[in-house]
Amino acid sequence: MHAYRSHTCAALNTAHVGETIRLSGWVHRVRDHGGVLFIDLRDHYGITQILADSDSPAFADIEKVRAEWVVQVEGRVKARNAALINPKLPTGEIEVYATGITVLGEAAELPMPVFGETEYPEETRLTYRFLDLRRDGMHRNMMLRSNVVRSIRNRMWDMGFNEFQTPIITASSPEGARDFLVPSRLHPGKFYALPQAPQQFKQLIMVAGFDRYFQIAPCFRDEDPRADRSPTDFYQLDIEMSFVEQEDVFAVVQPVIQGLFQEFAPEKPVDSNWPRIAYRDSLLWYGSDKPDLRNPIKMQIVSDHFAGSGFAVFAKLLEQEGTQIRAIPAPKGGSRKFCDRMNAFAQQQGLPGMGYIFWREAEDKSGMEAAGPLAKNIGPERTEAIRQQLGLGLGDAAFFLGGKPDAFESVAGRARNVIGEELGLTEKDTFRFAWIVDFPMYEKTDDGKIDFSHNPFSMPQGGMDALLGDPLDVYAYQYDLACNGYELLSGGIRNHKPEIMFKAFELAGYPNSEVEKRFGGMVKAFKYGAPPHGGCAAGIDRIVMLLADTTNIREVIMFPMNQRAEDLLMNAPSDPTNDQLRELRLRVLPKDA
Repeated sequence: MHAYRSHTCAALNTAHVGETIRLSGWVHRVRDHGGVLFIDLRDHYGITQILADSDSPAFADIEKVRAEWVVQVEGRVKARNAALINPKLPTGEIEVYATGITVLGEAAELPMPVFGETEYPEETRLTYRFLDLRRDGMHRNMMLRSNVVRSIRNRMWDMGFNEFQTPIITASSPEGARDFLVPSRLHPGKFYALPQAPQQFKQLIMVAGFDRYFQIAPCFRDEDPRADRSPTDFYQLDIEMSFVEQEDVFAVVQPVIQGLFQEFAPEKPVDSNWPRIAYRDSLLWYGSDKPDLRNPIKMQIVSDHFAGSGFAVFAKLLEQEGTQIRAIPAPKGGSRKFCDRMNAFAQQQGLPGMGYIFWREAEDKSGMEAAGPLAKNIGPERTEAIRQQLGLGLGDAAFFLGGKPDAFESVAGRARNVIGEELGLTEKDTFRFAWIVDFPMYEKTDDGKIDFSHNPFSMPQGGMDALLGDPLDVYAYQYDLACNGYELLSGGIRNHKPEIMFKAFELAGYPNSEVEKRFGGMVKAFKYGAPPHGGCAAGIDRIVMLLADTTNIREVIMFPMNQRAEDLLMNAPSDPTNDQLRELRLRVLPKDA
């Protein structure tokens, strides 16, 4: 018999009754039933019930063990009485009568329990992450993540892709976030960077002629934390292909992502119709470039109905250039109480409020009438035109926001989400995907300058000719994949021609010399025959987060940082020693310097 175990804690069943076995694991919990002791023994694979009565030679030793001690148990497999079978456990038809127990590792008093799923402060959970990971829910999440990654790899290999690893230490590159810099000991005063993504390397792999690449790639970005984003590092499914157009990338990605969700969440249907939604339409209809299509509400522009109307706030607003009035339809939301609640929501979001109209039965029972402050100000003809445009009826409502879209769009999107949830319009237990396409290549910054709005390496739609006009009119072959309100994937068809690349960066304020300095390797490669190519990157953490049905990405990362970008278990970041600083020729300035 093996020194530690003959079976795992999930392996025994009625076929083993009468056998002498050996198990090793953690004491999940101990129960004293008055002269009979029970231990739920847990390992990676499952739980087996151990029992010892006063006749057992192991009884006295089992009395001493406590939760989370690591023990080895020898005993005989017994069938449980029919009334005591536990159908929730694979081993629920048997138990092990202990004849001996050896303590392999004692545990101090626990700072948090492992048994049960009691909520504990995140600071405690991250400080003692090794204990947190023993809990059943966290163990399931980590195994889900492992199996998702394995499935991704199998699917990519089956589709003819090859996995290659790209460097972890590289040069700084503008990818839209801050780099983590690494000082060079051999080159004092110079710094490497941890890659924000393998962007340049995967393009160079295409130039080198490898055609179809993928990688489960670690990426490092010094970002502000959010519930759905790690503040330091994350993993992505990185993909690149040669001789492809946008539709070719979509055709490869959809079966991989859809297959994952069908494999690991079979109880939740996946709509196979993934619409293409232009970025500008997504902001208009949903107030977001990562819309939740489980919510059927689509916002609309209703400016014409308020221009020159009796509602002076909107009428005067529309006299200003670049302003709009948008409506959020709210089927079944036709009560003053609900409308007032949503108006208060808008105020909580920093806006003056949110106008509304709701349609109810007229007091004289003559039909339907519009109610609310806006209805009184603009009159029945305009309110009826709004109702017909929005397709609303008796018992429905509409909410209105006005101004320059950039100022209210995100609040309108959040309001749409709240309305969909509160009115029961948003679907549950399903996944709805959408491709967001036609991203603007450039945007105007707060100081009036032109800069890239997304990935600077995307090919402009229309090529060089498009770059000769107004930069703000240029669209890129850039796309995202949204699912249930989250961005799961981002990608593009790449700019593989040096002259277009130089021009694209020139419009964003980067002279040729700066492009050569920052991206010299890629520019050099493109001069020696670069194929048309494109690809994408899908966030592993967010995919698993959705599959695990959680909204906190730290629930699916083995050892995450907290929201202050601190590793409470390993005490990072930490202070360097003076010897380290001297070797790197660095000096740390005081905080107030």
